[in-house]
Amino acid sequence: MSTTTATETHAGTAEHHELSFVRKYIFSTDHKMIAKQFLFAGLMFLALGGLLAVMIRWQLGFPGRPLPVFIQWIFPDTMAPGGIILPEFYNSLVTMHATFMVFFALMPLMAGVFGNLLIPLQIGAEDMAFPRINMASFWIMPVAGFIMLASFFVEGGAAGAGWTSYAPLSTSGEWTGVYMGQILWLISLIVLGFSSILGALNYVTTVMNMRAPGMTWFRIPLATWSIFVTAWLLLLAIPILTGGLILLLADQTLGTAFFRPEGSGEPLLWQHIFWFFGHPEVYILILPAMGFVSEVIANRSRKPIFGYHSMVIAMVSIGFLGWVVWGHHMFQSGMNPLLGMTFVVTTVVIAVPSAIKTFNWMGTLWRGNIHFDTPLLHAVAFVALFIIGGLSGIFMASAPVDIYIHDTYFIVAHLHYVLVGGSLFGIFAGITYWYPKMFGRMMNEGLGKVHFTLSFLFYNMAFFPMHNLGVQGMMRRIYDPNQYEYLQGLQPLSTFISISIFLFATTQILFAFNFLWSLRAGKVAGNNPWKSCTLLWTTPSPPPHGNFPEMPIVYRGPYEYSHPDREEDYWPQDEPPETSEAGGQLAAAPSPEPVPGD
Repeated sequence: MSTTTATETHAGTAEHHELSFVRKYIFSTDHKMIAKQFLFAGLMFLALGGLLAVMIRWQLGFPGRPLPVFIQWIFPDTMAPGGIILPEFYNSLVTMHATFMVFFALMPLMAGVFGNLLIPLQIGAEDMAFPRINMASFWIMPVAGFIMLASFFVEGGAAGAGWTSYAPLSTSGEWTGVYMGQILWLISLIVLGFSSILGALNYVTTVMNMRAPGMTWFRIPLATWSIFVTAWLLLLAIPILTGGLILLLADQTLGTAFFRPEGSGEPLLWQHIFWFFGHPEVYILILPAMGFVSEVIANRSRKPIFGYHSMVIAMVSIGFLGWVVWGHHMFQSGMNPLLGMTFVVTTVVIAVPSAIKTFNWMGTLWRGNIHFDTPLLHAVAFVALFIIGGLSGIFMASAPVDIYIHDTYFIVAHLHYVLVGGSLFGIFAGITYWYPKMFGRMMNEGLGKVHFTLSFLFYNMAFFPMHNLGVQGMMRRIYDPNQYEYLQGLQPLSTFISISIFLFATTQILFAFNFLWSLRAGKVAGNNPWKSCTLLWTTPSPPPHGNFPEMPIVYRGPYEYSHPDREEDYWPQDEPPETSEAGGQLAAAPSPEPVPGD
């Protein structure tokens, strides 16, 4: 394909297309609309997961007391008679809270929303490589979510074996309606796996084959790089989990014995399968946030990202090393000490690329012209929480220490600082930064700063004390701490944590109000409100069908901020050098490469 032909193709696809309401807003093949669909669906599941967290903390903070009336009406009386959370229902709450947060909220918000929104716009493509497959990747998700929600209303209630569903707990008993909730849990995640695989296939193909002329690998913005690496992790990790889920479902329904010890099955095999997926899953949830934060910090400090090449290499290294550390989740399983030491070493080594990224973010901020607005505040909060979570993770990398703290609230604190604190504040940074491009309006800055301040304060009040609870021996999976005499002295701290989580959850109403109010009344954004360099900001807000009126040509990297030979403090990637020089003649930019595949 010649450049001229590519330009004509872009011009043709960027023309106005009249579509019916259903084709435009429901069964859309436009990557930008699919991103919005993932956004609203992901935020709804995030709210549901947060509600389940509030119920868990109510039981731990105020054991045996009835739930507040406004929560009681949501669940049938058989689940919580008189508003009292029974042990079986508590197990379901813990299982479903983690399931909805990890699989139905954070994954769609990270990969589904920003993968769809950013990849074509940042690399100069008109859409995804496979638009219809992209549409299918979204609509599979609510089907899986409906199946998961239905498990609350079957005999025996929702799955209660934990989000890891360790065998033999998840395979015990005969195949009766009592275990239907567990069966629906398995079916839902099997269905959801196809959504992730289809989306990841689209992302990888689009980045590899649809980059604009001149968009070399080391001119791709870090947000797209992070999603590209994440997509490879999804393609390799989700089939492993799906295969294990199918085997576990066969044990539940067909009488097989892959993991059931009473049939000569091997329960530890399920742990290996789950965590071989589960640790790459950690980086599936955190790598995109690293990319978003890199974009925001570079833009709001008005500096080129410090060590761009090392940031890319660190991302790829994290993606690779994520496959060789899964055994540190199984130090208590009777692992051979030599094998355990191998996982200790690989776990410590994976801290190196994470540290590189952290120092690069701080190097970018150092002596920058920093704009302390909402996206940057969330981005810096992400870095702070990620450091706390990473430092606590070093303790767990040591097998002897991990054996002591593994099943305590120290792990709960670490998990939430990395996955929820890190990912959630990364999502907040991404939404507030790219909101104007998605909807054409700015979110309210005053409300955004109030929401950030309260969220950051209450989050740390809630989760930092959990380290103390864990060191003092409070177990992770516990229904009523007051049943244990040695834990009764910790109840005031547990109540404080619960109140802090209630306040954190309530604060998110501010974000929801700001998000919805700004759709109608927010300040009109314009094409490039943040004065960014990437191709995404050269399009109207929101972009039209086809994104670009003609094929853009890329002349430089994505972070040319505060260039000494330019009056303006940003230099768009597609601006030709001969029309952008201020003062003396600059060296000519390298000639753009052809479109990949030409």
